[in-house]
Amino acid sequence: MPNIALKEGSRPPWVGLAAAVWVLIAAGNGSNFALYSPSLKSVLGLNQQQITILGVANDIGENVGLLPGIACNKFPPWALLSVGCVFCFLGYGVLWLAVTQTVIGLPYWLIWVALVVATNSTTWFGTAVLVTNMRNFPFSRGTVSGILKGYAGIAAAVYTAIYILVLKDSDSKLLLLLTLGIPILCLAMMYFIRPCTPASGEESSDHAHFIFSQVASVLLALYLLITTIISDVVSLNDTVSCILVLILVIVLISPLAIPVKMTLFPAAKKRNVPPSDSSDHLVPKEGESTPTDSLLTPSSSTTNLGSFYENEDALDADMLLAVGEGAVKKRRRPRRGEDFKIREAIIKADFWLLWIVSFLGIGAGVTVLNNLAQIGVAFGLENTTLLLTLFSFCNFVGRIGSGAVSEHFVRSLFVALT
Repeated sequence: MPNIALKEGSRPPWVGLAAAVWVLIAAGNGSNFALYSPSLKSVLGLNQQQITILGVANDIGENVGLLPGIACNKFPPWALLSVGCVFCFLGYGVLWLAVTQTVIGLPYWLIWVALVVATNSTTWFGTAVLVTNMRNFPFSRGTVSGILKGYAGIAAAVYTAIYILVLKDSDSKLLLLLTLGIPILCLAMMYFIRPCTPASGEESSDHAHFIFSQVASVLLALYLLITTIISDVVSLNDTVSCILVLILVIVLISPLAIPVKMTLFPAAKKRNVPPSDSSDHLVPKEGESTPTDSLLTPSSSTTNLGSFYENEDALDADMLLAVGEGAVKKRRRPRRGEDFKIREAIIKADFWLLWIVSFLGIGAGVTVLNNLAQIGVAFGLENTTLLLTLFSFCNFVGRIGSGAVSEHFVRSLFVALT
């Protein structure tokens, strides 16, 4: 992790988490291929095989994140976000020029490369905010990962709602939004995505804050699903569309309520009260003992066992905080659950097991996602907005559910071992 100044205080990690929600919504740009692929097919005169190959380019750009993974340990988050903004602007800019026929006769290979570059911005955005926030919340990595990946999963439904309510099903306007809107949004959030003093995770309010964030994301997913179904059944006028978009924005900024609440209603800090002089008579003279000595002095076995657990827990907690702050670098080989370098990871069976599971699971999902437009046509649907929203909703449920379940079992295992 680069040597940069840490933002101190109890609120900055939560401010960064709220900003990360918007960045990850923007990072869902790779899931929009089904919305504008029909325009690429019709305007450029492509056949189904060529569209499928463009879908492969979309998948390659969206899922190949080795470079941002390496860069996140060498550069600050703003540098990764800047690269993502440049890639997004260049890649989607070329696609917009092609669909609007501003530039006629662009070669097919250039469209393919532009799509790889455009969707590769997702990995730079996602890596920057995920790694930073997991370091800012070292005691709640599973929960934070589940919340943020959940928002990334529901991003397709957010874009679909904007596509229907604001852009009026215009593919060229959608590509212009991806070209200009995403870089502007990420540049605006760049200051807040930064390493902070890690949250302790020991306050009771932290658990309530995470519950609030999860509930807000669930409400967002349900709202998007209901809105898309309503817009598909009835025709909405401009006034209703604006109201629905305003509600969407309010739900999206709801995680910001946590740092606002912490600012307006700060938690009372425990203060160490110095002993008063009136307790001097309780202090025994040299060589004397008090009747409470035998009650306050634990047995040797209890002392040894308690000190063992306390020292171990304190060591683990200090190590997590120090690693999150970048204050220490572990020289021993990492254990399961800790951060691995790429050379250390590829020799582990766990790495290849995760790779195989990801290849099979994610591969099936992106194959369906890339062909949603053709699936909709096969079923006689005029547009694929409802299919994409349903896919995004199920994607969201799996992501946020896996984060909550994994954190539950990790904490249960920790309690069992201690």
